[in-house]
Amino acid sequence: MSDFLTSVVAVIGVLGFMILIHEFGHYAVAKMLGVRVEQFAIGFGKRLVGFRKGETDYRINAIPLGGYVKMSGENPMDQRTDDPREFMNHSRWHRFLIAIAGPAMNILLAIFLLTTVYMVHYEYPVYLDKPAVLDGVRPGSPAAQAGLQSGDRIVKVDNIENPTWEQLQPREWLSPNQPLTVSVQRGTQVFEKTIVPKAVTTSEVGSAGWFPEDSVVVGRVEPDLPAAKAGIKENDRIVALNGQPVRSLESVIDSLQQTKEQPIDLTVLRNGETVRLRLSPVLTKTEDPKENRYRLGFSNKGEIKVTTLPFAKALRLSLERNRQYSIMILELAKKLVQRKISLRAVSGPIGIAQEAGYAAQQKGWTPLMELTAGISLNLGIFNLLPIPILDGGVILFLAIEGLMRRDISMSIKERVYQAAFVFLVLFAVMVIYNDLMKTIPGLADRLP
Repeated sequence: MSDFLTSVVAVIGVLGFMILIHEFGHYAVAKMLGVRVEQFAIGFGKRLVGFRKGETDYRINAIPLGGYVKMSGENPMDQRTDDPREFMNHSRWHRFLIAIAGPAMNILLAIFLLTTVYMVHYEYPVYLDKPAVLDGVRPGSPAAQAGLQSGDRIVKVDNIENPTWEQLQPREWLSPNQPLTVSVQRGTQVFEKTIVPKAVTTSEVGSAGWFPEDSVVVGRVEPDLPAAKAGIKENDRIVALNGQPVRSLESVIDSLQQTKEQPIDLTVLRNGETVRLRLSPVLTKTEDPKENRYRLGFSNKGEIKVTTLPFAKALRLSLERNRQYSIMILELAKKLVQRKISLRAVSGPIGIAQEAGYAAQQKGWTPLMELTAGISLNLGIFNLLPIPILDGGVILFLAIEGLMRRDISMSIKERVYQAAFVFLVLFAVMVIYNDLMKTIPGLADRLP
């Protein structure tokens, strides 16, 4: 199957499952509380296929960008009656439970999936658990301009004491062109520095220009570039370049910018055997559209530790990871609203399809499950944002009505919902546009 078809099938499967789980949460609680469910739909628009069972029409619609559960009397514009099975005739507590059930199902699914992965095949880059000691600093980078150097240790960032690389990197990524204050230890001295990470790649995430010591283990190999032509394979370990030991991918990148198109000799460990290869780097585009550099054409997945965890430890780690990711998602949302980070940092359906396709091509099922868990968590938290039409908006209205001890007028709700709908459509258009800009090189230059 081609990469494109793999991506399409993977994203349909992953997003379809996420939507199904989300809507099933609303559906199950509504039925349990005695609310009439008229439609259970995946997608929007015209009905393509489906069946009716009892009072509910189960259907798949033409536009696969979400789903919904339509309950009697749910729409503020609907004519209300005294029917006790209508949504609006139930208590605010019941309506709150129905609204929160969808996001809760997504969050619980994320916890379940990660727990399962950690029990069966828990793998992670070894360097992430290590203290944030700099193996090197890229010349001319924000970190270099602040005077940081190899061997420095970041001992505090955003009130996090003695951060690991796993804790430091999100702070860096979420601070493009924004001051980031860090405490640095050099020998016995500790001093404070303010770094302004540069916005890099098409996603415009922050980069301070520092990097950890991390073994170079080949991940994705790009077709038609020198690495692929020379026969470099996934899981090859690059141990030397022109006879010099390799400690990190950044050291390889720096060396290539010095040698330029001159042939270089790589020493590679493959299945316990040493392989020597000669390659000629080529000047190509990178993930950052503003930067061209000499490259070989592979990504680094680093040294991976693989283990399994008992249920209790797997559950605790899953809860902790989901908590950390939730905080990152909320911080990203906050900085988007404050316009401190670009909307390009958000991936839409095209970006998700690319990641799903890559995960589906990996050995085993755990990469795709981890991605599914991340998407499920994102979907759950996004739907809890206080935006009308979303579940969080329903909850916000219920909270306001609870404080007022009366319902907000239907005319006000109607206008708010219409404005929210326009906002969400524009947001979706912007996200898809950014996906296209990141996916198709040079598209922005070709548009009028």
